[in-house]
Amino acid sequence: MGNFYEAANIPEGLRRSFDVYDRIRELKMNLGTWEENVVSLSSAGIASVVFTEVGLVYLSGTPKGKYPMFDDEDVVRDGQVAGQEAADEHIRRLHWAITCGGEGGDLNDVLYTVKALGMVVSPSAGGFSRAPEVVNGYSFRWHSVFGGGRGEYATSGVDPGGFAGVHARSAIGGFGGKFSLEPEIIIAIPTPLAKAIISNRGWVFPLPPNMLEKVTKAKQDS
Repeated sequence: MGNFYEAANIPEGLRRSFDVYDRIRELKMNLGTWEENVVSLSSAGIASVVFTEVGLVYLSGTPKGKYPMFDDEDVVRDGQVAGQEAADEHIRRLHWAITCGGEGGDLNDVLYTVKALGMVVSPSAGGFSRAPEVVNGYSFRWHSVFGGGRGEYATSGVDPGGFAGVHARSAIGGFGGKFSLEPEIIIAIPTPLAKAIISNRGWVFPLPPNMLEKVTKAKQDS
């Protein structure tokens, strides 16, 4: 388990019993490299991740998919695949946001998942009622990685590894765009880890240029 997770106030019966990175490897998810993911905030208009001192972590939405959704089985299935791709991107982003400063945390320090919002591109005049099904592709991938009853490791609605990936959720259709959906999510990490991250390199990811220089030098010196 994560260095900070062990000290967290989680009931014994709800503690995660597996290494998140083992599942990531089994699911053949690619976390990418430092060089690809730890970059400067200077060219970004918004943050992709924001940490708060209480431990809530906000991840900006990520658009995925090639075309809008409508009531067709194959189209909805493609939207679910796009949702899974969005979850993979968020997990990759979260990994680097937590680990890049060397404070000692990683994805095993995610305590639980708070809330997801899935915005589905579909006809604005109504007639599309399957936005929740589309966003399930995102939510259930999250279950697979962090624990939940609809993930790939669950049987009859129970994941033997726990339920840290289960979240409150809204799934809304009627948005315009040349993609399929855009999910965003909020997760919780231990307060000591959040404070360590913020005090060392700030609350935003990608990193401000001076903080990127700082953590890059620390990585090279370690």
